[in-house]
Amino acid sequence: MIDIAAELEEWCADGRPFALATVVEVTGSAPRPPGTCVAVDAGGRVLGSLSGGCVEGAVYDLALEVLETGVPQRISFGYSDTDAFAVGLSCGGVIDVVVRRVTDDASREAVRCVLAALAEGRAVALATVVESPGDELGSARALTASGAVGDPPAHPDADRLGRALLARGAGGTHRFAADGGCDPAAPGEVTLFTAVYAAPPRMLVYGAIDFAAAVARIGGFLGYHVTVCDAREVFATRERFPDADEVMVDWPHRHLRSLADAGALDERTVVCVLTHDAKFDLPLLESALRLPLAYVGAMGSRRTHAQRLEALRATGLTDDDLLRLHSPIGLDIGATTPEETAVSIAADIVAARTDAPGCPLKATEGPIHHRLHTGRIGQEGRGLGSAEGCPR
Repeated sequence: MIDIAAELEEWCADGRPFALATVVEVTGSAPRPPGTCVAVDAGGRVLGSLSGGCVEGAVYDLALEVLETGVPQRISFGYSDTDAFAVGLSCGGVIDVVVRRVTDDASREAVRCVLAALAEGRAVALATVVESPGDELGSARALTASGAVGDPPAHPDADRLGRALLARGAGGTHRFAADGGCDPAAPGEVTLFTAVYAAPPRMLVYGAIDFAAAVARIGGFLGYHVTVCDAREVFATRERFPDADEVMVDWPHRHLRSLADAGALDERTVVCVLTHDAKFDLPLLESALRLPLAYVGAMGSRRTHAQRLEALRATGLTDDDLLRLHSPIGLDIGATTPEETAVSIAADIVAARTDAPGCPLKATEGPIHHRLHTGRIGQEGRGLGSAEGCPR
């Protein structure tokens, strides 16, 4: 939807009825990923493309039909070996498309919420019902860090799942048992496709030391937009941190506050404090622990950690606030070099994001992959997080 956002906002502002076709599933090779959208208005104007041309005509006709009847539809397109001219994908893949009309207040509100978030650079998720025993097919609900708008939730757990996916920055398809259970064979299941539109999450590395260079490198590998910041101009240089997206010279707490005031931080943001200096650490950590960030970690010995906690309590931070602090930073893997320490920190960040215990898989029992990734949510899926075994 990002590529058609500006023009689609004009359509919404004008109150123009349109049909929205969304790729909700891709199997094999296909030109566009899930979440790609095409909009068609009553006058036949088209925004966007789903397949680079090979199924555009069929989608266009279907969109006009849905716009006229108001009945949402789901359709699959794949390559036809028997008829080279059949509607299909020449690349050999299969795409599933849901087409719905956007005319009522709820559906338009959901789309406008997505468009507003995109315009402001905020992360947003759009959850669409792609399978339902009732008449919910195509109903859509937009979720941001501050709330949700659109059609009513398709399942009591739907908003919770949507926010978890939003925090991860990655969407997916998940099936809910209509009765709240989790039996894969149960009838009456509702399937949601959640598209997450977001800029890369931020990793803020404070302290221009050799460990910071390794953390910046692995942060980029994990998909973060990495900023290294230090108040000392002689150390905070592009030459020393070639893998960082940004290198800033500023007092760490002032830099963090400026990003917060600009709305540039969200619940995916990671903060790694590597400065080893209380005059930098304490004001920075006080600010960071008052913000809804994904991860706040600080380097230092256990003695330093104890002194740090005492000083932070004196600022008015509560025990609950301090429980969010990952200090000493990282998982205990016996790391000594900057590179090994970066792996330790990266593992801790991933474990915190997924609410995993962060211990060897051989020490745990049950499914290896967390339920959030499995695609089926019911009563057993209420704890989207930790596996049993090794407490964190």
